[in-house]
Amino acid sequence: MSNLKHDKDSKRFILQLEEDQKAFIEYEIIDNKYYLTYSEVPTSLRGRGVGKELVEKTFEILTEDGLKVKAICGYIKVIAMRSEKWKHIIEY
Repeated sequence: MSNLKHDKDSKRFILQLEEDQKAFIEYEIIDNKYYLTYSEVPTSLRGRGVGKELVEKTFEILTEDGLKVKAICGYIKVIAMRSEKWKHIIEY
């Protein structure tokens, strides 16, 4: 799958997929913290690990930038809780 792009203007992390489809995470920034509010994967690509890849790549970017994250979206919370790797940047 493709690389993740951070579109700061639309406040989204976007994963370009096959056939011009995109998966994305929307966020808000409050007090220098990223609130991950919503995630979406095209229906036709669900169940293939796209959502997990999207969330983990987003976490990687935020970790590299030294940012803290508040997981609002239920799916993002689940992915975060399944791995100790993200414990240092994620709040629930």
